[in-house]
Amino acid sequence: MTFFQKNQGVLIALAIIIAWFSSLTFLLHQVVNWASPATYLFILVQMHLYTGLFITAHDAMHGVVSRNKKINQIIGVITAGLFAYNYYYRLLPRHHAHHRHVATDQDPDYHGGNFVAWYYSFLKQYITWPQLLLMAISFNVLKVIFPVENVVLYWMLPAIIATFQLFYFGTYLPHRGEHAPDNKHKSGTQAKNHLWAFLSCYFFGYHYEHHDKPYLPWWQLYKVKT
Repeated sequence: MTFFQKNQGVLIALAIIIAWFSSLTFLLHQVVNWASPATYLFILVQMHLYTGLFITAHDAMHGVVSRNKKINQIIGVITAGLFAYNYYYRLLPRHHAHHRHVATDQDPDYHGGNFVAWYYSFLKQYITWPQLLLMAISFNVLKVIFPVENVVLYWMLPAIIATFQLFYFGTYLPHRGEHAPDNKHKSGTQAKNHLWAFLSCYFFGYHYEHHDKPYLPWWQLYKVKT
């Protein structure tokens, strides 16, 4: 087994972290041109990288970023923290509760109400007052260093949109409605389209497949899609 094969999960995680940080650093220094389509494309790119941070933290919760438990946890803590100061060790038991009790009253990610009520419930599960305080402090520090519109457009807004992206493609679409009695994971799945599955939520639209094989990292989920 080559070094890359042995450490592929760690290298992919580092690539996402470096891409997110490099992109953010670059964008915070740019002059915002409201008339340019590139401005809005950059927001989407940064959103996608934020989602990648959370998906990496999620994979760490399943122990599939690194075989070394310490390295796996460190990457999980870092990537969760970079996404709006999420606390890895708070998310960890909640996510495993989701897998154990999917689409039941004991599932912290599930809500039987309408879309708006479900999204609000989702936000309450993943946003805490300490996070909001740290975000407020960071915002006030960053706006002293960088133009405030850059901070809003490229640091704050992409994180907010990424939260919606994770909810919509990774929770709401796969778990809404009734599922067939033989659907043991009570999960739907996207139609097979690897490009869209990656762009929409790092293959987590293949959600039945994830619940069926939670030991697969995000970058291998497409291999089991039928």
